[in-house]
Amino acid sequence: MRLFLLPALAGSSLLLSGCIAKTALDVVTLPVKAGGKVVDMATTSQSESDRNYGRKMREAEEREGRERRAHEKRCQRDPRDCGPYEGFVAHPGGNRRDR
Repeated sequence: MRLFLLPALAGSSLLLSGCIAKTALDVVTLPVKAGGKVVDMATTSQSESDRNYGRKMREAEEREGRERRAHEKRCQRDPRDCGPYEGFVAHPGGNRRDR
C-alpha cells in the first residue's frame, strides 16, 4: 500500500504546486491590472472624445434651431422690429455670445 501512496503523493504535490504558483502569479499581477483599469477609466479614448464632441455639436445645433425659429416667429409678428439673426450660432470655434 505504501508503494502506491508515495507516487500518488509526489504526483499530487506537483499538481498543487502549479496551482499555487498560478495563484501567486495572479496575486502579484493584480495591482498592475487594477492600476491599468484605473488609468483607463481616468483617461478619455479618442472614440469617447469623438462621441462627446458629436453630442455637444448636435445639442448646439438644436439650440440654434430653436433660437432661429423663435426669431422668425418674432419677425412674423412684428416685421418692423426685425433685424438679421444675431443669436447663437453652432460652430466648432465657439460662440461670440457665450464667451
